[in-house]
Amino acid sequence: MLKIVRKGEPLFDQTLRALETRGEEDLSSVEPAVRAILDDVHARGDAAVLDACERFEKRRPAPLYKLVDGEAALRRLPAPARSALELAAQRIRVFHEHQRDPGFKYKDGGAVLGTRVRPVKRAGVYAPGGKARYPSSVLMAAIPARVAGVRDVVVATPLAGDASDDMILAAAHLSGVTRILDAGGAQAIGALAYGTQTVPRVDVIVGPGNLYVACAKRLVSGLVKIDGIAGPSEILVVADRSADARVVAADLLSQAEHDEAAYPLLVTDSPELAEAVAREVARQLETLPRRAIAEIAVEKQGRALVVDTREELAEVADRIAAEHLALHVVDPEVMLDGIDAAGAAFIGANTPEAVGDYMAGPSHVLPTGGAVRFGSPLGVYDFVTRTSIVRYDEGLLSAQADAICAFARLEGLEAHARAVEARTKR
Repeated sequence: MLKIVRKGEPLFDQTLRALETRGEEDLSSVEPAVRAILDDVHARGDAAVLDACERFEKRRPAPLYKLVDGEAALRRLPAPARSALELAAQRIRVFHEHQRDPGFKYKDGGAVLGTRVRPVKRAGVYAPGGKARYPSSVLMAAIPARVAGVRDVVVATPLAGDASDDMILAAAHLSGVTRILDAGGAQAIGALAYGTQTVPRVDVIVGPGNLYVACAKRLVSGLVKIDGIAGPSEILVVADRSADARVVAADLLSQAEHDEAAYPLLVTDSPELAEAVAREVARQLETLPRRAIAEIAVEKQGRALVVDTREELAEVADRIAAEHLALHVVDPEVMLDGIDAAGAAFIGANTPEAVGDYMAGPSHVLPTGGAVRFGSPLGVYDFVTRTSIVRYDEGLLSAQADAICAFARLEGLEAHARAVEARTKR
């Protein structure tokens, strides 16, 4: 049952504080094992990756790094699935083309200043295997990389060796993926980060994974760029008295069915709506195919927070800083203006979160656990580097020489000052 917590009750503040810190996931329990895997991959390369696959995945892929005929996989899919993937790929590509950054350059007296933007050479996309296989995540992560201009995009995923691979390989083909690393877990992250005898090292690693993958990404961060540490999926529905309890409940369950650790959250200024939504969640759970998963998520993490005013709706939403924010209120755009922290905002009752997962266009790879306070959705900007461009002419350097030398000597860096003076004959 969805737990209802009302403002003024002692449990309200406690619940809100717990939700604000939900991203403090403890990776220490798996870190020793992950470090051992990464160290082994760093030392032994392919052999270590294959040994880890044999140990954890009960298989030994051959070859480990491969070109795969994704076009054939796409043809094997049922026509509705094929059409859905093609439409999604087209929409994702169009959206992310708007994110291209050409850089800039301008003149400032005797200086030319600017920023040059270039794509990284190689990017790795992690796609989970096992019971959670999401071709949508391949599209949402790989297409922005290709739009950015990345020449070599590698998808790391443990292939099952059967027809279930087709949806992943088809998505890889539509995304412009160049290679498949047939491995999962920390060993795949290690191979991408360090490189092996057959797997070239990448510059960026993106994509969600389990606790071992999240820990491995954190440990290699700095050696390569990562998009973030993905935690459980979450949705916060902000609803007032105008909301339809049936639709709100459906939105909550759309995230609850992801996994048992998901966060289905509601904040409302209507106690009656909270009660109606709780009843609807219970009713809709009865016929949900993934009821066993969703029921645990609702029971463990599901909460309906009841506040007094519309202003408090925005305040609570901003404090929770949700991955997915659904606004079922009058004047939702006005409400959104008062909420700074949200990964993706779904505005109005006609915009279910599922459109963002599959078809709208923006990448659904989003910060979780409150990280939207400082993070952003995956985009073209995650796959580029920026170089500052600085060019002075003789006159401007001479004009600023005294100030530059004074600053250098203020910091005790005499050679800096002399490098200026050598050019200005001082």
